[in-house]
Amino acid sequence: VQLQASGGGLVQAGGSLNLSCAASGRPVSIWYIGWFRQAPGKEREFVAVIAWNVGGTYYADSVRGRFTISRDNAKNTVYLQMNSLKPEDTAVYFCAAGPWNARPPIAQSYSDWGKGTQVTVSS
Repeated sequence: VQLQASGGGLVQAGGSLNLSCAASGRPVSIWYIGWFRQAPGKEREFVAVIAWNVGGTYYADSVRGRFTISRDNAKNTVYLQMNSLKPEDTAVYFCAAGPWNARPPIAQSYSDWGKGTQVTVSS
């Protein structure tokens, strides 16, 4: 599975961005699509995940209520709508595909990763 993340940019605090993750190759093998982020000097951290077929979602505490993950199976695309952005949300955002036995918040359990997209939130 190949993944392509897009939609990052520079936004002021309180603003919004909508990230996209387009999947190609063998989307039928996908059970989960997760979003992770990595800020300079920090470890990669879990942001949100969606179950590809049934649509169940789960969020990190730091983004719950501000971010919404969704998917369009017809377009093989997952979205991350980010509202009320804060400077601490600044990071490179990655999407990843996980198989049936992935543990959604655990980055190491995802098998395919896309290149990241930079999100910068100014104060």
